[in-house]
Amino acid sequence: MKKTMILVALALMTANAINAQTANGGISDDMLKEIQKGGALTVADRALSNAIAANAIDDLAKNRKNAGDIDTFFSIETKSQSITDQKQSGRCWMFSGLNVLRAQFAQSTDSLNIDFSQAYLFFYDQLEKSNLFLQGVIDHADKPIDDIRNQFFFKHPINDGGTFCGVADLTAKYGLVPKEVMPESYSSDNTSKMSRIIASKLREYGLTLRKMKAEKKSNSAIIKEKTRMLSTIWHILALTIGEPPTKFTYAFHNAKGKAVGEPKEYTPQEFYKEVVGNPLPGSFIMAMNDPRREYYKTYEVEYDRHTYDGTNWKYINLPMDDIEEMAIAALKDGKKLYTSYDVGKMLDRKRGYCDTENFDYQSLFATDFPMTKAERISTFDSGSTHAMTLTAVDLDANGKAKKWKVENSWGAAWGQKGCLIMSDRWMREYLFRLVIDKKFVPEKILKANEQKPVMVMPEDPLFGADE
Repeated sequence: MKKTMILVALALMTANAINAQTANGGISDDMLKEIQKGGALTVADRALSNAIAANAIDDLAKNRKNAGDIDTFFSIETKSQSITDQKQSGRCWMFSGLNVLRAQFAQSTDSLNIDFSQAYLFFYDQLEKSNLFLQGVIDHADKPIDDIRNQFFFKHPINDGGTFCGVADLTAKYGLVPKEVMPESYSSDNTSKMSRIIASKLREYGLTLRKMKAEKKSNSAIIKEKTRMLSTIWHILALTIGEPPTKFTYAFHNAKGKAVGEPKEYTPQEFYKEVVGNPLPGSFIMAMNDPRREYYKTYEVEYDRHTYDGTNWKYINLPMDDIEEMAIAALKDGKKLYTSYDVGKMLDRKRGYCDTENFDYQSLFATDFPMTKAERISTFDSGSTHAMTLTAVDLDANGKAKKWKVENSWGAAWGQKGCLIMSDRWMREYLFRLVIDKKFVPEKILKANEQKPVMVMPEDPLFGADE
């Protein structure tokens, strides 16, 4: 009996030591001892620690069984085009969107090629986002500055990320120009310093507008002041990116770079009409795979847009099977597609290959990483980080996808000649968005897309802009 009591007492003492955190939840001395004991390195671990100290984690975690040659054959592949490079900027959404548009133009002419100016569209993107911030501050000036919506505006008054909705709204409003008409500048290729300067100026302006609203200034006076502020932003953008052209002369070129036909004068809007045709807004749907939420429902992200008078980011949430079926149908028709991913997960940069079995972190660190896609999203562990242009799929005998291929915007020397190959198992875990022409969308999904959307907040883990 006494022996039993002693054992119970020892067990209680051990339990108390393990749970002996401080009263306010901190690490106590006893808890620290248990932590050190449970996490102590073994003799074998010390050798591994030396290896990790001198090498990149991914080099040591690389799964050698999955490191062989990559199968580069694709049963369905769209026509290749030149690879772009977003440099040190977060404009992947724009590069991917314009890659889709130039591919559609090349397919429609079957002989002409064009590179669109990202700098031109970026100029107006930054101007419009500046207005989005200023008008948002005006519209919420009656709320405290620490209100969640004002915090949203002032924390990130401007950025260079976005979605395909921005490509659609901006091109429909401002048109397009060829790249040679407005080439990249240092600041469009390297956006961080310019963005910080503009962000600081906008925050200053935001405080001024809040003060004017508090002083009951007239709406006309506030609009006049906002216009003056935007003139300063225009001046900064013109100095750093260049003034956008209002007219230009251009002759189209074939695949060999030879001019075809006589040069013609265009406005950016006239050029957009000739190379794109009908306006993009309303011609596509954006599909999302978000297993946290109900499928076949539409959602709209408040204030996630590029122009104040434009459209919020609206999407329909679909299972991956539906998304893949639509993507395959479009690729069979020769259409490239805007898509976005959590590209950094399980990415073998040297080979330009994404697969869930590329790295074995479990064995390296002797612990599992079992979270589902829904759990990764909910905890901010995963989300859409990068937009790329879907160009190819390889199908098995049953018509199901085995692997996929995208054009990236990190330059032609990266990965698979500027492209990235993804296994289907990786695609299902880390694809988040697909933009697709309505003609490839089944009727039941088109109908579901027309329902009144559920409004969600921009602070949601999944709704960061593609960069």
